[in-house]
Amino acid sequence: MTDRVRLFQTLPHTCGYYAERTAQNLVVDPGAPHLDRLYGPALSKGFRRAGSHLYLPQCAACQACVPCRIDVERFEPDRTQRRGLKRNADLTVVEAMPGYSEERHILYERYLHARHSGGGMDAADAEDFQRFLSAPWSPTLFLEFRKNDRLLGVAVTDVMLAGLSAVYTFYDPDEAARSLGTFGILQQVALARRRGIPYVYLGFWIAGHPKMDYKRRFHALEVRRHGRWISMPDD
Repeated sequence: MTDRVRLFQTLPHTCGYYAERTAQNLVVDPGAPHLDRLYGPALSKGFRRAGSHLYLPQCAACQACVPCRIDVERFEPDRTQRRGLKRNADLTVVEAMPGYSEERHILYERYLHARHSGGGMDAADAEDFQRFLSAPWSPTLFLEFRKNDRLLGVAVTDVMLAGLSAVYTFYDPDEAARSLGTFGILQQVALARRRGIPYVYLGFWIAGHPKMDYKRRFHALEVRRHGRWISMPDD
């Protein structure tokens, strides 16, 4: 980030995590040149990509959203995560190019309908799929999880020297027992380790939130507070 990069603050809007709260985001100018080069430095400062936007929550009355990342070198899976890896040993993990396919879109729609029914996300057409999961400048990779030839899940990740950013994971809702969301994070840690990348960024941790507190279960977690990254104690 430099002084020549403009940052905008969104208008107040309903928080996506707590409906009774008001949220605002700080957004990197989406028209800025070389967003691909800005992405890594922005990621290290806690920003996250959604579609073609890099944003950071900047709420006047709430600081619940805390940027978090896994230190790849220090990370070791716990017993539950090791069981999950063993449970999914029958899956093949494929590093695939990003983009739309009918197979991916059908799985994505099924996942959204099961997890976000009625929330405005469950009616995603092909354009929505492409616009939300990737950007023209983003270094995006799709990690596909397959049982034989059947697609069970996709972990969308952005790959940079500064770190991997876990953008989104969607999977077959009928395979919930596999814990493919956790499996997706573990596979991104494994990918980062193979490539010598130091961190996997998980977006924002919200303590006590039913959909966001799970990130605390990953060892070697670091959070960004007051402009610096600090290690969370392992439970």
